[in-house]
Amino acid sequence: MTFSIIGRCERTGQLGIAISSSSIAVGARCPWVRTKVGAVATQNVTLPALGPQILDQLEGLQLAPAAALDRVLAANEWNEYRQVSVIDALGRTAFFSGKQALGTYHAVAGNQCVAAGNMLTGIEVIEAMVPAFENAGGNPASSLADRLMAAMHAAMKHGGEAGPVHSAALKIVGEVSWPLVDLRVDWADDDPIGVLDGLWAAYRPQMDDYVTRALNPTAAPSYGVPGDE
Repeated sequence: MTFSIIGRCERTGQLGIAISSSSIAVGARCPWVRTKVGAVATQNVTLPALGPQILDQLEGLQLAPAAALDRVLAANEWNEYRQVSVIDALGRTAFFSGKQALGTYHAVAGNQCVAAGNMLTGIEVIEAMVPAFENAGGNPASSLADRLMAAMHAAMKHGGEAGPVHSAALKIVGEVSWPLVDLRVDWADDDPIGVLDGLWAAYRPQMDDYVTRALNPTAAPSYGVPGDE
């Protein structure tokens, strides 16, 4: 039903998530990121509250991801239906898959990343995501978003979900308090990951400009709209 990759960029400190699902609007419920704190993917009959609750533990109590995850799961019910992955601002990771996770499910931690999924065609889907993320980082020009998307494409190449994928999302935070990237495909009959890739390709050259416009409008480039001079 869902597969995802959470990761951190060692060079920039950015944190992010790429995720897809057979369900509608996966980006509305499952990816949670907080600047200089961490990222959490909540999936498989998801309880969205787990995302902010875990981030609160990472930020307020400065717990390690494993301790934060255990503490939050202990305070909630129906954990056997949940699948959760966590990374913090130091690149430390943790993950959990309940016994009632749907179909074939799997999770793997790599170098500053975690891939997880359920209702998969096979565990090789998740096994392929971590090296795709890590190897894409060998190219200095690869951003965190590029690396996350490389992992998503690797998952699809190795079979993806057992059923059709219909929604996808990409969310990344950096130095500012709001997301640098927050792109969603809430429904596509075909290839939502490809559609998301197209959105990222269009947004990439404008991403830094939107930060500049927010912090110092006098330094902003042309907005490219009628009346802009």
